[in-house]
Amino acid sequence: MNKIVLLVLALFPVTAVFSQETTSPANSSPAPTVSNTTPATAADVETLRQQVQSLTETVKALQQQVKDQQAALENANLTGESGLPQNPEPSPITGAESSPVPAGSAPPRFPTEDTSVVQSTTAPTASPAPGASTSPLPGSFPTTDTSVVTSAPETISSTGAGASLTQPISIGGGRNYMNISFDGLFALAYSSARDLDHIEVGDHDPQQRGFNARNTELALDGAVDPYFEGFANIVFKLDNDNETEVEVEEAFMQATSLPFNLQLKGGQFFAAFGRLNPTHPHTWDFADTPLVNGLFLGPDGLRGVGAQASWTLPLPWYSQLIFASQNGRGSTGFSFRNPGDDGMFFDRITTDREARGLQDLVWIPRFENSFNLSETQTVLAGVSGAFGSNETGANSRTQIYGADLLYKWKSARAEGGFPFVKWQTEFMYRRFEAGHGANDSFPVAETFHDWGLYSQVLWGFRKGWVVGIRGDYVHMQNSDFTDDLDRQSRSRISANLTWYPTEFSKLRLQYNHDFLEENFFLSDREVDSLFLQFEFILGSHGAHKF
Repeated sequence: MNKIVLLVLALFPVTAVFSQETTSPANSSPAPTVSNTTPATAADVETLRQQVQSLTETVKALQQQVKDQQAALENANLTGESGLPQNPEPSPITGAESSPVPAGSAPPRFPTEDTSVVQSTTAPTASPAPGASTSPLPGSFPTTDTSVVTSAPETISSTGAGASLTQPISIGGGRNYMNISFDGLFALAYSSARDLDHIEVGDHDPQQRGFNARNTELALDGAVDPYFEGFANIVFKLDNDNETEVEVEEAFMQATSLPFNLQLKGGQFFAAFGRLNPTHPHTWDFADTPLVNGLFLGPDGLRGVGAQASWTLPLPWYSQLIFASQNGRGSTGFSFRNPGDDGMFFDRITTDREARGLQDLVWIPRFENSFNLSETQTVLAGVSGAFGSNETGANSRTQIYGADLLYKWKSARAEGGFPFVKWQTEFMYRRFEAGHGANDSFPVAETFHDWGLYSQVLWGFRKGWVVGIRGDYVHMQNSDFTDDLDRQSRSRISANLTWYPTEFSKLRLQYNHDFLEENFFLSDREVDSLFLQFEFILGSHGAHKF
């Protein structure tokens, strides 16, 4: 095309001059008759030579202008890329240069078009940038479901409701960009128990009667370079004395251009254990954590500094293997290398030791599969594990096994994801070796066999309105020696009604009835609680997925 333009620019002046030269005799008055044998004078030859020279210089000047414009365009397109190696794979943000909203990595396609079927870490999508291909890639699956994979980063849902009400707050452009967003989650709580912080088992749950601000979150994500993406979630919490606590909930980078459907990530992140653990509170279907998650994986969930590898198998349905390793130390490694409150855990003085080797890390495998039962029904099933040492003895170990199941129905005539029915269940078993404590200070060593589960059903009966019910049960093996509030068997029934005015705001009313069973040290009791939860989202934070 550039050559054609240059050729036209070169020939147009000559053609115009030639046309003028050939038409001028017809338009002018008759010239005096001149003999055909009259020779051209030296002056005529010199005039013609000067005209040709002038035309040649004009063409050269136009050619130079075109070259200068091409060079300027190339410099503009390459801004911010100097010194980077040429990416042999398609960029994870292809088309971002021509779009006001940077596009994230193209998610794999799986056998459903439901944007809320699975979690999504990671996850976690935005509409493709203009010009980006929407056809399935080799080795991908027949769906546009962005919520099937555990490791998918959270992004704005494209389900319709509220999708146009806000735009990402972005810094930079082209191949390097960063999105900034903010999520505020608050609750007004009442409970028949004065010690609500002991009834609720999650650190982001309401902790006191009155107002609670247990999760205000700043989220950052963006493209590091053609090979990596970065994600960070900084959480600010107010305790019961209105003092601010800050935690780096997640901060990790993950590869975007690995072959063979592989993905690696490293940093601080939630472990891919079960359905709920890898997700953030603003995506939860209830105002609080299920009992089994809080008592087995910890109030903050199982997360820590480590690395994770995942492989999407080349099968006709979605199938993924995930394997991670984390330090498993502190309260976010609750059942593992957790020094406990005031150096005590399950009544034992903890050893609080440094890692002696690989045996003291937490190893977390997961295998999950998803497939369609029909055009409107999707099922996802997974199994998980977490294995490592704990701090109640020199050689004490912990093993946690989990299984989860998700069923989702969505009407073929759904508008913005409604109506729908979603059933989700998780089961966990924990084998905890409680040792003699530091310096053999505790009289006996015990092995606890604990188990628990929750099961919940959500019905989106009209656009923006969801009603839900959840049942929880946790069985803690009784002990004549260990007096700990966390070792009391208990159950809970919860019901809620949620209204989403848009995808970026939420109001939820929830009722809980807790029943705590009697054991050797503790008496039974019943507790009723009522929560009014409200939330807003600014920027490109992962919106509510229906």
